[in-house]
Amino acid sequence: MTTEKKRRGGMGEDPAKARQRPLPDPRPVQATGPAAVLAVCNQKGGVGKTTSTINLGAALAEFGRRVLLVDFDPQGALSVGLGIAPHDLDLTVYNLLVDRAASAQDVVLRTRVKNVDLLPANIDLSAAEIQLVNEVAREQTLERVLRPLLPQYDYILIDCQPSLGLLTVNALTAARGVLIPLECEYFSLRGVALLIDTVEKVRDRLNPDLELEGILATMYDPRTIHAREVFTRIVEAFGDTVFQTTINRTVRFPETTVAGEPITSWAPTSPAAEAYRNLAREILARDDQP
Repeated sequence: MTTEKKRRGGMGEDPAKARQRPLPDPRPVQATGPAAVLAVCNQKGGVGKTTSTINLGAALAEFGRRVLLVDFDPQGALSVGLGIAPHDLDLTVYNLLVDRAASAQDVVLRTRVKNVDLLPANIDLSAAEIQLVNEVAREQTLERVLRPLLPQYDYILIDCQPSLGLLTVNALTAARGVLIPLECEYFSLRGVALLIDTVEKVRDRLNPDLELEGILATMYDPRTIHAREVFTRIVEAFGDTVFQTTINRTVRFPETTVAGEPITSWAPTSPAAEAYRNLAREILARDDQP
């Protein structure tokens, strides 16, 4: 086999497996807060944003961290994935964005997952983008909403909608880092440049502390040449920013949506559950570095 074929993901070694190194067990929690805020973002739909937000949050909670998940998509998929019926809710994150008198404590819901809470959303959130247009400092609205919650959590994960509109800019302005789930498919790779450009603009103009937390390869199938080739190109473009953990294709994720719980509890011994635990280990190891 030629070197070029190997580089392009032929029948040689799985390029994702070749990058894997032992991950340390996370340090015990000394004290809760202030929370690290991560926006899970990609303007392309169907790449695993919501699945990754739920399961990363559950994995972090397994390691003793207190986690708040923020549903910031009017479709309410994150809420549904945690067993909440969004259309039955009277108070959601929308109320916090448009009504300064609303209290976050009244909106935050406990979930069935220990140490994981939820700021839910439903279709009402679609009106927020219009209502915030004429507000002063409209890009900082979510940051204001989350500020009083920071001392109560170790991590706040924001599940963004699949667009680069005002809601996503709000999430990026409130966040310390951006986690980009990226499907191992050619057309997904093409759209990342636009997202990175948006992240850089938000950093320059609104949030100088914003960093690219990492790129997570999702829906990875090491048996296909195409997936291997795309993964290799992602690593060539972004280097160590790409998490060594990959989320492989599996039929278990749709089952967890129906069950309304993370895969870490629905199928705790599955490879997919262990993959999200490894992702949590990577993030915690990065944060433990001086």
